[in-house]
Amino acid sequence: MKLSCRASSIKPSATLAITAKAKKLKAEGKNIIGFGAGEPDFDTPGYIKNAVKDALDKGYTKYTPVSGIEELKSAIADKFLSDYNVGYEQSEIIVSCGGKHSLYNLFSALLNEGDEIIIPSPYWVSYTEIIKLSGGVPVIVDTSRNGFKFNLRMLESNLTKKTRGLIINSPSNPTGVLMDEKDITQIADFVKKKGLYIITDDIYEKIIFDDKKFFNALMVGKEVKENTVAVNAVSKTYSMTGFRIGYTAGPKDLISAMNNIQSQSTSNPTTFAQYGALAALKGGYDFTVMMRNEFQKRRDYMLDFFDKNIKSVIPVKPDGAFYIFADISKVFDESGNKINSSTEFCDYLLDKYLVAAVPGIEFGNDNFIRLSFAASLDVIKEGLNRIKEAVSF
Repeated sequence: MKLSCRASSIKPSATLAITAKAKKLKAEGKNIIGFGAGEPDFDTPGYIKNAVKDALDKGYTKYTPVSGIEELKSAIADKFLSDYNVGYEQSEIIVSCGGKHSLYNLFSALLNEGDEIIIPSPYWVSYTEIIKLSGGVPVIVDTSRNGFKFNLRMLESNLTKKTRGLIINSPSNPTGVLMDEKDITQIADFVKKKGLYIITDDIYEKIIFDDKKFFNALMVGKEVKENTVAVNAVSKTYSMTGFRIGYTAGPKDLISAMNNIQSQSTSNPTTFAQYGALAALKGGYDFTVMMRNEFQKRRDYMLDFFDKNIKSVIPVKPDGAFYIFADISKVFDESGNKINSSTEFCDYLLDKYLVAAVPGIEFGNDNFIRLSFAASLDVIKEGLNRIKEAVSF
């Protein structure tokens, strides 16, 4: 079968592929330690699941407005007002089938063929592919020499006549690094002056460690609201990845275009899942705080273990999210051979030590691997001991 050029150019998600391979090996009876997961390992809170059950019992199983139920959009608007002191009308908000779908609708509405979006690297694996699916061109900017932080100088030096905007994901997947408030403020002011867009992907905004503070473009001030598109979801904050509920807030014309696209593709997000998201947003953050605290304990254990036991693998200290991005450029295998790529190293770990990690090349840096600590501490300890054995030569 002859496929379209656009479809043929898209890579499958590496994180999902690693997770699927690990699950297959587990099903075959192998004792796999999985560091690939991009989702919290905690169960969805009971009050959220009960809200879904209640919605089903009440017969909320039919179509809703394409952009989501009014109650949910109102709760999202309340969140933006409470968290960022920025008000949104319902016409400036759309609920979609997860964060990925939100981004797909956004770039489909925003980009013409050949338009460019600047992406700081390392980056979440799906940004580049979604932009390409929308006919756009991802412009990758390496941040590794600046502590994995993007700044105004990097933006200015990569700007062209085709630039439509940039993505900021802070804390980021895969590094967990938070951008500085000063840098975000400078970028937001520049973007407004140039008539560009900041796409702020805030999916990990509530999973931040060491009492550090989250800051995004909306917090710069109301004057940059029209140049900011905020994308988020209930997935990570409430451990609701399977619910597939994401949302976007932005300029009314852009949201309207996204609504039109969604109306011709998925229509509304799953009705009863929307009621689960509504309960989540109204239920506060007690669950999230508990989850964040547990993630910090795991992060601290991993960093300490690497420092004391694995000198050849050098982790980046994450400010948030639930990943360790680790430099493996000094690693040799058990035969004394230099490991030349992140893919080679991950294959080595999985095939010989039954440890699943994600190659850094998928995030734009081939000297690194990503290890998720969305797993129990016992699992993490066993996995790290296996990695220690794998590189202790």
